[in-house]
Amino acid sequence: MTRTDEPFSGVYPAMTTPFESDDSIDFEQLRNDAQRLADAGVDGLLAVGSTGESATLSHDEHVEVVEAVTDAVDVPVIAGAGSNSTREALDLSRRSADAGADALLLISPYYNKPEPAGMERHYRTIADEVDVPQIVYNVPSRTGRNVAVETAVSLAEHENIVGYKAASGDLNRIGDVIERTRDRNFSVLSGDDFLTLPMLSLGATGTISVSANVEPERTIALVEAARSGDFAEAREIHEELAPLVRALFTETNPIPVKEAMEIRGYGPAHLRSPLTRLSEGPRAELAGILEELDGEPTEIHS
Repeated sequence: MTRTDEPFSGVYPAMTTPFESDDSIDFEQLRNDAQRLADAGVDGLLAVGSTGESATLSHDEHVEVVEAVTDAVDVPVIAGAGSNSTREALDLSRRSADAGADALLLISPYYNKPEPAGMERHYRTIADEVDVPQIVYNVPSRTGRNVAVETAVSLAEHENIVGYKAASGDLNRIGDVIERTRDRNFSVLSGDDFLTLPMLSLGATGTISVSANVEPERTIALVEAARSGDFAEAREIHEELAPLVRALFTETNPIPVKEAMEIRGYGPAHLRSPLTRLSEGPRAELAGILEELDGEPTEIHS
């Protein structure tokens, strides 16, 4: 990937990390999931992001997941590698790159809530030291702090910082980043499934998507339609997916998406504590939505 073309465009499912009943990682299911998504035609995969329960993985497990996904598929693999400690994020970034990651997704430092100067120094330190493409991840609902627009625009000047995953829910802020980085071959990706279509209309280049774990083909069709200028078709697909997207965020991600994957037959919905299984009512609603998308009855696995 180079700065001469758009580094990231299209659909990148934010993969879950499957677990066995004893809490160990189910690497066979992980590889199966990666291959299923690659076969569906996605543009790449994100391993060990928030949806991959990175917060409950050890660093060694994190690296093992990256290695397993990169070995399983030929599509680009982005590895989540952020931390609220610059030193820790730098170590994890190096190890992820060594494990075969094609790029890194770096969540902004959380809990300690750095000021803009500290935020920028954090990202520049990693970009200076690890020579792979990097994506700044802004998700203030999880971190407690927005990455300032000025910070994102400044970071886009760095040759290794090639993208911005936007999950602030603020289209005004997102649009400002898009407008001010448009001439830099800098990708802005949706990090909020329900805002993918509006963001594409503003000039975003794709999505790092939770719902693509369940509906990769429809998500690809939506993005391709919007990027080709067929917004009527894109809106129709958006409306087809809207009930699923709402259902996937009724409880904390990745609780609902793991349940949806179990309903579809992609392995059990084991989660690591403190996350718990989806509540009975939302589970029944989710099963009904998947049945409508499938056009036939969907078996619910217990």
